[in-house]
Amino acid sequence: MESLKPIKRSPLRIYFGKKYYRSKRYLNWIFGDKKFSVKKDDRELKHQVFTHQTLLLRELKDVDMWLQHNKVKNLKIATKKLNKVVIRPGETFSYWRLLGNTTKSKGYVDGMILHYGKVTTGIGGGLCQLSNLIYWMTLHTPLTVTERYRHSYDVFPDSKRSQPFGSGATCAYNYLDL
Repeated sequence: MESLKPIKRSPLRIYFGKKYYRSKRYLNWIFGDKKFSVKKDDRELKHQVFTHQTLLLRELKDVDMWLQHNKVKNLKIATKKLNKVVIRPGETFSYWRLLGNTTKSKGYVDGMILHYGKVTTGIGGGLCQLSNLIYWMTLHTPLTVTERYRHSYDVFPDSKRSQPFGSGATCAYNYLDL
């Protein structure tokens, strides 16, 4: 079986690769031909297509609980930005275009992130849980997913999973978007 572990890259390659792909995304946002969803609507929607819930706090092997609590703080900030955004016909939903970069000045805190196959911490960590949820819910709608990146391997396998591994959507500002 083929290994799904990340390709080894030098810190210099990672640094310049990130700069390149972020710049490419910014140019696409500005000069590309996509119309992005940005408008919010306070009206109650008439139809519910799908619902799902995920645990916010879960004890994971070798992961401190403070990271889980910080993840919840980050998710609260992000959901306020995304809540009530309506995707109209012909529009594209962009997770990172709506959220923007996760910074301390916006209130984001250190949370758990996966970086090239390793668990580490970073500002805004834990937001993959939200992109996973949005992707999973989107699969149960008539919407078309045009961009999505999956986690390369299961870092925290467990038997209490409510959705299958491989059905998530990893995210990294702004070059791994949903």
